[in-house]
Amino acid sequence: MINIILAEDHNIVRNGIRTILEEHKGFAVLADVSDGLEAWALIAEGAKADIILADISMPNLDGLGLVRKCREADYSGKFIFLSMMDSEKYIADAFQAGADGYLLKDVGPEELIFAIAQVNAGFRYLSSTLADYFIDKFLGKPAVRLVDGDSIDFSGRELEILRLISEGMTNQEMAGILNISKRTVEGHRQTLLEKTHTRNTAALIRFAITTGYVI
Repeated sequence: MINIILAEDHNIVRNGIRTILEEHKGFAVLADVSDGLEAWALIAEGAKADIILADISMPNLDGLGLVRKCREADYSGKFIFLSMMDSEKYIADAFQAGADGYLLKDVGPEELIFAIAQVNAGFRYLSSTLADYFIDKFLGKPAVRLVDGDSIDFSGRELEILRLISEGMTNQEMAGILNISKRTVEGHRQTLLEKTHTRNTAALIRFAITTGYVI
């Protein structure tokens, strides 16, 4: 059994990841927390996790700060970072701080499970999308660029919903806040996915942050 501590500040993302992990018979989620400080408190109190699956950008104590604290304390658990950031600097900082794996948040369930198993077995792991990028770069091929947010014509309502999605709101919660129907929210969400060429909520949130629509 692989014991996991999950640290992620976006509720919708954290709940989705926990569901994936709990459906796998070989994994046990010891705890899920919303920031690095909560994760560190569990570890300091003696929680024994094989894997700490953590976002890099978290309030109070970010992922890099968390892994550094654990390495200084000789904590034996292995670290896999989840991130929306695909820049070389973030990736290099993560591994230099002591990470064992780095995944983008639009990773599929199968790759997430595979990455955890690989890291637990003693290997390092880099998200397949990023691995492809670095291989193409090594071979001198042009890299695929993210969608340019400045070229997309969002309506005011779409921007409101994009912000609320990034805050972890459900469709029902957004409908109540904006005083519109849940079906209308669902329609706007689908339009956002189509306009940004993203496949799921995690990728949409990543788009919003990397293009500056959400800070």
